[in-house]
Amino acid sequence: MREHTGPERTPSRLKDRPTWLLGRAAARASALLASGFAAHGDGLRGYHYRLLAALEEWGPASQADLGRYTGIDRSDVTAALTELEARKLVNREVDPDHRRRKVVSITKTGSTVLAELDSVVDGVQQDLLDPLTPAQQKQFMVIMSRLSDQ
Repeated sequence: MREHTGPERTPSRLKDRPTWLLGRAAARASALLASGFAAHGDGLRGYHYRLLAALEEWGPASQADLGRYTGIDRSDVTAALTELEARKLVNREVDPDHRRRKVVSITKTGSTVLAELDSVVDGVQQDLLDPLTPAQQKQFMVIMSRLSDQ
């Protein structure tokens, strides 16, 4: 087997397949988000943003519900909430109706940080879509929404 060295190349049977192209675009989007969050400088990542956004939009929720709503694994939710709580971005309190369950809410500081992260995410969206014309960007969003709803 020959070992490939040098710039990454794509085998011709892959390069025009939608699944390959979507995967590459997703990888680029993830890298842009990671870079944007890293540049923000507070150690927060995409899943922190997702949890804060869910709490801001839907209000207090149990940790289990947050995991279900956001598609984040239960153990990752717990770890992320511990990090957010240490930064005073969320509060966790025992649910008076279910003593074994904790209810999570966003703090005022959490809402402020979320607004800052919104700016980071907005910039990443623009960087991702920058190669497209405004009309292509709108068309892309329509197409991606249709593919995502399946």
